Amino acid sequence: MTNTKQARLKNLGEVEQVVMDYIWTHGRSSAEACREALASSRPMKDSTIRTVLRRLEEKGYVTHEIEGRTFFYKASDARQNVAVRAVKGIIDRFCGGSAEQLLLGMVDNAVLDRKQLERLARRIAERTTAEKEVADPKISVKKENKL
Repeated sequence: MTNTKQARLKNLGEVEQVVMDYIWTHGRSSAEACREALASSRPMKDSTIRTVLRRLEEKGYVTHEIEGRTFFYKASDARQNVAVRAVKGIIDRFCGGSAEQLLLGMVDNAVLDRKQLERLARRIAERTTAEKEVADPKISVKKENKL
């Protein structure tokens, strides 16, 4: 994926989101396999699924390979990476680039509960410790000696 596409992907429509969820979950897929798998929840004509996949490719969400006459589509990037970029866009547009402002707003509006905040705090502490160990290998040696 190019840096331009990484910087800001276009928003997904409802049907595009359903198709991307399928591709992220199941991996490389033909249009026919995707259409059949979604038929019970989202029936689509063959031409519709092909149009959706073509638009997803134009938007930078999928790429395709051709085997024989069949197009196989796969996600251009992992779901989590796309989500991170989407949140970064929200932070930049609505919070003046401040992730802290976004998180404080989420706390103020009860989007995050105490357990989630505690997990975040632990994760930050673990990451900070790991970064210190990389910067100063003596720290990890001291840890090993204590075990």
